[in-house]
Amino acid sequence: MSCGDWYLNFLFYKWYYHPSLCPFPHFHCRRAHTVTVLFILTCALVYVTLLEETPQDTAYNTKRGIVASILVFLCFGVTQAKDGPFTRPHPAYWRFWLCVTVVYELFLIFILFQTVHDGRQFMKYIDPKLGVPLPERDYGGNCLIYDPGNTTDPFHNIWDKMDGFVPAHFLGWYIKTLMIRDWWMCMIISVMFEFLEYSLEHQLPNFSECWWDHWIMDVLVCNGLGIYCGMKTLAWLSMKPYQWQGLWNIPTYKGKIKRIAFQFTPYSWVKFEWKPASNLRRWLAVLGIIFMFLLAELNTFYLKFVLWMPPEHYLVLLRLVFFVNVGGVAMREIYDFMDDPKFHKKLGQQAWLVSAITVTEFLIVVKYDPHTIMLPIPSLIIQCWFLGILLILIWTVWRFFIRLCSSCKTIRL
Repeated sequence: MSCGDWYLNFLFYKWYYHPSLCPFPHFHCRRAHTVTVLFILTCALVYVTLLEETPQDTAYNTKRGIVASILVFLCFGVTQAKDGPFTRPHPAYWRFWLCVTVVYELFLIFILFQTVHDGRQFMKYIDPKLGVPLPERDYGGNCLIYDPGNTTDPFHNIWDKMDGFVPAHFLGWYIKTLMIRDWWMCMIISVMFEFLEYSLEHQLPNFSECWWDHWIMDVLVCNGLGIYCGMKTLAWLSMKPYQWQGLWNIPTYKGKIKRIAFQFTPYSWVKFEWKPASNLRRWLAVLGIIFMFLLAELNTFYLKFVLWMPPEHYLVLLRLVFFVNVGGVAMREIYDFMDDPKFHKKLGQQAWLVSAITVTEFLIVVKYDPHTIMLPIPSLIIQCWFLGILLILIWTVWRFFIRLCSSCKTIRL
């Protein structure tokens, strides 16, 4: 074996986990290295205690103590927490995000128990630039696609709205499609959120957009293209053969590199078949999933509004990255719980935490700015939503009670 082969296999061993395909059969590739992590952690604490001089800065020491406490908890969770449904690229990766979910929920609970002033000023400890009210950008205004009055650039309205949120919309819906794995559910959530923006633009100016911004740029272009690419990726994953080889069994460098890249794809594939109309339980569960998705989307806008965070702030981006990593696990756990309740007798840990986080975020919004939340909704909006909810209730009663009773009578006859 050449030095290059040995080195590639060594790297492969460092992060590969599946025991049956381990390049070194006499080792267990899925070891969590609990003793190693404990030893390194102890050495770090000994260094801080005996060799490092503690700064005489109370605020700095408080921040460092909180960060150190979180890191110790993450070390514990990565080595000791229960594995979830995902194992690629490594189970420790998903255990890490499970622990981050716990930390984030605890942070939200802490913010919820503060006064409005103290909670907003606490954000200064994270970033000194925060804690000051910010103007909300209005995307409405002049909605002419072609503005003849502007001879220099008659399409300036389109270019003004082409900001960083355009690729974020596309990427976000691409990832959401990989989570939900259903074209109809994705389209329903996409369209419903635009209706929510119409309904709540009297509360947040950020929701005020031109009609073509709502339906052409968002639903058709950004969201639609993201959903399309996501469905194409799902089709490729469902048809891809999942026959894994150990790295040593692959003769070429190209094959080894391809095998390493495939480590970041699923070990096996589960196609989601939600079948919402099959029974009342699944129908209510799908409605609940759509509701929680929409609430989490709304929380993104309302949280930055009540906590005075600009849209481009890194905390807003970190929250989106967080939901990207935990949302897929939560959806898989919800699907397993719905699909086989006898085997999965309780809701998965990540799904439970994500649900708690979504509710806690909404409660923070309600506490920190009840005036905005309680602004009266226009009567036309109320009538439209009442009509929509009434139609859903009528269809539910017809589908699962009236039609079901009729079918039972036919079978008896």
